[in-house]
Amino acid sequence: MRPLESARPYALTAFRIALGLVIFSFGTAKILHFHPGNFTPPVGSLPWVAGLIELIAGFLFLVGFQTRAAAFVLSGLMAAAYFTSHFPKSFFPTENGGYAAAVFCFAFLYFVTAGGGYLSLDRTLRTKAA
Repeated sequence: MRPLESARPYALTAFRIALGLVIFSFGTAKILHFHPGNFTPPVGSLPWVAGLIELIAGFLFLVGFQTRAAAFVLSGLMAAAYFTSHFPKSFFPTENGGYAAAVFCFAFLYFVTAGGGYLSLDRTLRTKAA
């Protein structure tokens, strides 16, 4: 178990980067129209505002700057997405299509408590300040 335990900070960093890339890509699709797929929301609409949050907070989360605050905002965004778009259809994520929003919500909530991991700007700035 010791080798696994010593890999934890790096695994946390890898998880943060992977999760950050996914949420950041949602923002780039909605706001910058970079690989938008079939959905490009109108400017100023609720999905567009969500995309702006995904773009900005997603980038901060990706690089590990103000990770806990960005994760808190993103967790709330995913909870709001679940309850406004999916929950009215059904309580169960398998029936309402909200499984991604539910998982993202709790994954980001984990980072509110865990921080950005070993390779993050938060850690680098904290180390330089000390």
